[in-house]
Amino acid sequence: MENTITIRTILPTDNPILAKIIRDVFIEHDAPQHGTVYSDPTTDDLYQYFQTPKSQLWVAELNGEIAGCCGIYPTEGLAETCTELVKFYIHQSTRSKGIGKALMEKCVASALELKYEEMYLESLPHFAKAVHIYQKQGFEILNKPLGNSGHTTCDIWMVKPLY
Repeated sequence: MENTITIRTILPTDNPILAKIIRDVFIEHDAPQHGTVYSDPTTDDLYQYFQTPKSQLWVAELNGEIAGCCGIYPTEGLAETCTELVKFYIHQSTRSKGIGKALMEKCVASALELKYEEMYLESLPHFAKAVHIYQKQGFEILNKPLGNSGHTTCDIWMVKPLY
């Protein structure tokens, strides 16, 4: 069967499914739950969180089922020209099917449309495979965090120019 990937904007009914996918990824990788998106209260109401101006959350479906999400957000403390790549999580059963690439491309396109010049992200050593992919996509590792995401446990910070 051919896999059909659909990328769409978030709906209020997506909240519980996306929160579960995000938390399941943390459990799968034995990643810290405190000081991360796992315990962030916004994880349970992503629809409302992404009503913020200059933000966007994209939801990926594989054959009609929600497979993951990724978004951009004007995180507090970042330069006005910089957005944070956030909530980039894909269900374990749907990885390696092009979903991550499609979500990343959609987020970069959204960032450019919103006139951002740089994209920042935070991660953890537990997600080493993802960090390697980010590096292949042009993200460079920083010595310190930018902005104030509130995710104090994250200790990998990366940035990529969009032009």
